[in-house]
Amino acid sequence: MRTSKLTKGQVRKLKALRKSLGNKIADPAFSKWLKTQTSSKSGEQTDPVAEKLEGSLKSLSSKKINLGTWGYTIKRSKGKGAKGFVATRNKKPSKTTRTKKPG
Repeated sequence: MRTSKLTKGQVRKLKALRKSLGNKIADPAFSKWLKTQTSSKSGEQTDPVAEKLEGSLKSLSSKKINLGTWGYTIKRSKGKGAKGFVATRNKKPSKTTRTKKPG
C-alpha cells in the first residue's frame, strides 16, 4: 500500500487499522474501504453563489476596476428592511511589535 498518495486522514486510518488488526488483514480491508470512498477531486461541487458572483464580476474584469492586494469583503446588509450588500475594503494586517520583558 503506497501511503504517498493518501491524505493525512487516510494515513491515520490505515495506521490505526494496522495497529489493531495487523498488516495481513488491515491492508486489504483498507483498500476495499478506499475504493468505496468517493474522490473529492472528481466529485467536487462548486458553490452556486460563488458562480453567480463570478458571473456578475466577469463583466467588470477590464482594467477599470482594481480590487487591490487585500481585496474586499462582501456581506449582506443588516437591519430592518435592509436590502442589498455591503462591500468593505480589507486592510493590510498590522505588524505586532514585541516588547522585551524585564528580567
